[in-house]
Amino acid sequence: MKIALFLAACLIVVGTLYYTDLIVRALQEREQHVADLYARSLEYLASARDMEGDYSFVFDQIIRAIDFPMVLTDARGEPTSPVETASRNITLDSTKSEEEQRQLLKSLASRMDLSNPPIRVTYQDSLVLTVIHYGESPLVRRLRWLPYVEISVVALFILIGYISFSYVKRSEQSNIWVGMARETAHQLGTPISSMMGWIELLKTQAGRESPLEETLRDMENDLSRLQKIADRFSKIGSKPDVKREDLVPVIEKVIEYFRRRIPHTGKRVDLTLNTSGSVRALINRELFEWVIENLVKNALDAVESGSGHITIALTQSAHDVFVDVTDTGKGIDSAYRSDIFRPGFSTKTRGWGLGLSLSQRIVESYHSGKLTLKESRPGIGTTFRIRLKP
Repeated sequence: MKIALFLAACLIVVGTLYYTDLIVRALQEREQHVADLYARSLEYLASARDMEGDYSFVFDQIIRAIDFPMVLTDARGEPTSPVETASRNITLDSTKSEEEQRQLLKSLASRMDLSNPPIRVTYQDSLVLTVIHYGESPLVRRLRWLPYVEISVVALFILIGYISFSYVKRSEQSNIWVGMARETAHQLGTPISSMMGWIELLKTQAGRESPLEETLRDMENDLSRLQKIADRFSKIGSKPDVKREDLVPVIEKVIEYFRRRIPHTGKRVDLTLNTSGSVRALINRELFEWVIENLVKNALDAVESGSGHITIALTQSAHDVFVDVTDTGKGIDSAYRSDIFRPGFSTKTRGWGLGLSLSQRIVESYHSGKLTLKESRPGIGTTFRIRLKP
């Protein structure tokens, strides 16, 4: 669609320029013909001085057809006398002296010669009576600007169309996100509630000293985790509450969750938090936890060597709070950097490619912040940056 819109715009621009150029050339040829006819008429009248007859009607008709500026000079380039008759369709400043008016006409004649060659009026093919310098009429000048006006109008319409198309597309994507998230929360709700009931029943039947007690406790924790995920999905599409909270305990909770599970992945990854103290920002705790979890999961997937480091650094400026998540993984190839936040894009063999896109949407739409790829070097690592309001 975008390519077709661009090609259509190019065709309109080229067609407009070409057609307008044809019209301008035709008008220039007409004006040149009128100027040449005027010169020939002067020559004819000069040679017909001794002949009887009234030729004023011819002269008047030709002059009436002249609508472009014209300057008459002698063979040396000096405007003819009197100065009032040395030009046509040119308004002279009556407050200026005759010499200043002559200099102005000489300057105009020089500029006219750059676009149109002057026409010499001769007597008996030897004596130069006058030289006609002429420029473009107001109509031709307006026509020269017409393509740019038309192109500007077309560009404006194309821009409005592109913005409208992009807005509609973003709205559709947003509606898909909201619908998918709420449907997921709805589908998870019933089995989670049912499983919680079954666990309570098993705990009652097994008793306190049962060897299944620890297993049931872990199952209960995992179900609580699923319930939290369902609650997160249910918040998508609604306006979540944001509060000014300390980020340190929120991030430490996520770090502790992953530290217990990293050994099960078979990797040796150090997960640390670097901060000089308490850092507060406007966040929704549950949604912000989700963003940090997604970034840590991506960082863990990027560490393919079996061991590495993941560092979450908190810094603060006068107007912003920054959360940098850095890993020592494989890095992101430069060919993929512009696509990493696009929904559905993934370099992994499994996964839907929604984690980074969802995280960016949560940060930007619900926290009025920014999630960007700060730095990535293949074989060295990657840093994602979250910018929040303090």
